[in-house]
Amino acid sequence: MEEEKMSWTVSDAVDYKGYPADKSKTGGWIPAALILGIEICERLSTMGIAVNLVTYLVGTMHVPSAESANIVTDFMGTCFMLCLLGGFIADSFLGRFRTIAVLAVIQALGTGMLSVSTRLPELHPPPCNSASHSCHEASGLQMGVLYLCLYLIALGTGGLKSSVSGFGTDQFDEKDERERTQMAFFFNRFFFFISMGTLFAVTVLVYIQDEVGRSWAYGICCLSMVIAIGILLSGTKKYRYKKSTGSPIVHILQVIVASFRKRKLNYDPNHAILYEDRPDVTRVPHTQQYIFLDKAAIRVEGDEMIIDGKVMPNPWRLCSVSRIEEVKMMIRLLPVWATTILFWTIYAQLITFSVEQATTLERTIGTFQIPAGSLTVFFVGAILITLAVYDRVIMPLCRRWKGTEGFTNLQRIGLGLAMSVVGMIAAALTERRRLSVARSAGSITTLPMSVFALIPQFFLVGSGEAFIYTGQLDFFITRSPKSMKTMSTGLCLTTISLGFFISSFLVSVIKSITGQNGDKAWLADNINEGRLDYFYWLLAVLSVINFIVYLVCVAFAVRPQSQSRALTMDNAGKSSLDDKC
Repeated sequence: MEEEKMSWTVSDAVDYKGYPADKSKTGGWIPAALILGIEICERLSTMGIAVNLVTYLVGTMHVPSAESANIVTDFMGTCFMLCLLGGFIADSFLGRFRTIAVLAVIQALGTGMLSVSTRLPELHPPPCNSASHSCHEASGLQMGVLYLCLYLIALGTGGLKSSVSGFGTDQFDEKDERERTQMAFFFNRFFFFISMGTLFAVTVLVYIQDEVGRSWAYGICCLSMVIAIGILLSGTKKYRYKKSTGSPIVHILQVIVASFRKRKLNYDPNHAILYEDRPDVTRVPHTQQYIFLDKAAIRVEGDEMIIDGKVMPNPWRLCSVSRIEEVKMMIRLLPVWATTILFWTIYAQLITFSVEQATTLERTIGTFQIPAGSLTVFFVGAILITLAVYDRVIMPLCRRWKGTEGFTNLQRIGLGLAMSVVGMIAAALTERRRLSVARSAGSITTLPMSVFALIPQFFLVGSGEAFIYTGQLDFFITRSPKSMKTMSTGLCLTTISLGFFISSFLVSVIKSITGQNGDKAWLADNINEGRLDYFYWLLAVLSVINFIVYLVCVAFAVRPQSQSRALTMDNAGKSSLDDKC
């Protein structure tokens, strides 16, 4: 009877009262679907704001072109960087459910404030004087209110991104065959709904911003998030809540601190006796790479502390071999992590300068004018088409010819990087042609050139994202320790963040060093008077160099790790030889 009862509960999850989660009453697809609503609304708000923000900054707030691009990339970079903060809060303090609920409220508050700020005439400068061609840039107060709104949204987004996917997978038991299949289905639908939310944002929402009013569009985002929060809270009694094992960031810091304290100790990796506190089945095999960290597992006097009358190892002075090896696994991810950052710098151009390019081109189909921000629909379309072709064509062919499930994660990342190089070359050639048309046409507002000339750069980089994003997630999740899956996902998302920040840095540098001594500035306030094509060529060259470095990193990433014959000593004093790794 007891065994039957245990089979209906999830060993590592509890219900809302803190009791072992009953499979028949908690978890599964319905609670997971309630969680998806939050992520859809987050994408709707974030992308709906980001893809069309540069036109608001230039056209309404009268901010120079390059500065507008930096504001957008800094906003997006902060969104993804705060994923680490959200993950830390969830793992260490609030748990995933409370983190999602609290930060969703913060994002709804920021979106609501943005809706109000775009409505009030006191919070943006007067329109430009067409007769004198004079424009007053937004004041410090007006920009300050805008920044407050944007970064409240960024804070909410960061917390959601780091917890939503994890909390969704918490609703399935990995040890149950049926629920494990449902979990895979959840991951597929999770990415699909993210893409659909983005698609709605860059089409319907951008159209409402341009044709009805930004305050209405942002108000819709705020209302949808409030509804999603209500739906999330309605499933409180149905969710499964996983027990927290502590923050991976703290665990990594403990290994670093402990090894630094023992840096002067003599250590022979083949004959040392190292501390281990895990049973054999859960131990991580010891390797000889980064052996300076192994000193954290050498037991010396003063490594213990007394807690509730019991002598326990001080984790800031003594770490197990398995904990150290988990940190080594995270370190091994860093070379590939670093070489994927530049892709997102290229991605940043598509929601900033490429949108500004679109504002100068012919965008009418009959009597309908395509909003400049909606051109990113080709980017999202490329992602969906690429994923469909990969799933329905490439994977079956690989199974038939090679017996594999498609490309490896490193091959997908490489494909994404290669396509971004081609995308930047296409963008540079298109911009060169656009500038030629602008010089011939004179000072007219709309150039006699179709906006569809920009499709190749959107399609190539969009298709590249489909490969690199799925490859990144697969690489970081499968090559990271089980206890640091959330951390590895956050690390993956920081590549997007740093890509946006590097874009801001490059724009600032190019802005400061070009246009001197009478030369034409690459990134002029008027895009028709600059040389944006040179900037695109620079990114193409940097991407080629980055791709070569990536290939070198991959060569090291696939090499087997050297084995160790060090002895490990557990708490009971039992030793074993690590010759199994």
